[in-house]
Amino acid sequence: MDNNDILRRLRYALDLNDNTMIKIFGLADHVVTREQVSNWLKRDDDVAFEACNDVLLATFLNGLINLKRGKRDGEQPKPEKRLSNNLIFTKLKIALNLQAEEILQILELADFVLSKHELSAFFRKQDHRHYRECKDQVLRNFLQGMQFRYRDNKELQPLAKPVAKPEVKPKAKKSKTKWGGNSKF
Repeated sequence: MDNNDILRRLRYALDLNDNTMIKIFGLADHVVTREQVSNWLKRDDDVAFEACNDVLLATFLNGLINLKRGKRDGEQPKPEKRLSNNLIFTKLKIALNLQAEEILQILELADFVLSKHELSAFFRKQDHRHYRECKDQVLRNFLQGMQFRYRDNKELQPLAKPVAKPEVKPKAKKSKTKWGGNSKF
């Protein structure tokens, strides 16, 4: 996915207006104008379209973390020069304070099923043996699920707890007599 598409989808899913987006960049100590934001959100075939580079998207995501979780004390994190889908996914997870079960529920809203083990592989360090690269399809479905969760559902209530499966009662064993035969009862 390209950075402009991610920015567009985040803006729509979280229902952000221009002023809020400018504020988010400001929370990451980066000043942008309304015109810049507007040009990043335009379609690729528009003459005023401007590409959003990795540093700008990383700055936006850092600002989103600051908006949702509060600024941390001390020096603010520097925006990454190179973003991967894994890093974008991680930053969104941090910003929205999501646990694995909640992420899986958001993915299910987009009809995308993923196991908890597959999900955890996206958040590992790149040199870890169980690290897995997050493909565009996973990130796209997560952003679509965010839209269903945050935009289409105006009540921003916590996600529902997973439904407990009904207990399966073990079958009763036939009792045997001390001679090895089955009892009549």
